Amino acid sequence: MNGKSSFKSGVIQSAKEVARTAVFVALVIGSQYALSAVPFVEVVSLLFICFAFVFGVVRGVVAAVAFSLLRQLLFGFYPVVLILYLVYFSMLSVVFGLLPKWCKWTGWKLLAVATTLAVVCAVCFTLLDNLLTPWYYAYTPKAAQMYFKASIPFLIGQTICVGVSVAGLFLPLTKALFFVKKA
Repeated sequence: MNGKSSFKSGVIQSAKEVARTAVFVALVIGSQYALSAVPFVEVVSLLFICFAFVFGVVRGVVAAVAFSLLRQLLFGFYPVVLILYLVYFSMLSVVFGLLPKWCKWTGWKLLAVATTLAVVCAVCFTLLDNLLTPWYYAYTPKAAQMYFKASIPFLIGQTICVGVSVAGLFLPLTKALFFVKKA
């Protein structure tokens, strides 16, 4: 092989990676926008879980950062939301990007592990918000406690939604993404 064909192949691979990630981020932003009016429905975590599981940590984190920054254009700029999304979706991508290395199970056992991890991560999302928001806005201890109590219905609703969506859609979505990865 000469240097040119190797370079061209690398450029094509890079272009495919960028396009794949861009389409994924657009899908996530579109999904979040389309479902933003429906209370407690949250598909962003499911999409990141599946994407990071199939494409790995690095691509998952790149997509998480791009999503966190670009969604600010559509939903408005809120620094605490930007920080929350950057931290949470990057960590979610790390956890599920490493899952194939940690867990060699397939089928129902893998689904049980993925669903359990997703539910734990969904709880962590609300708890992280309960730490960041009072810190960022300098809430008094009483205001922080009230913020935490007010977040409990969202924690329950979001956790149930993530658990149900991952339990029902993790296997078919990862199968579809593995097909896209091979194409």
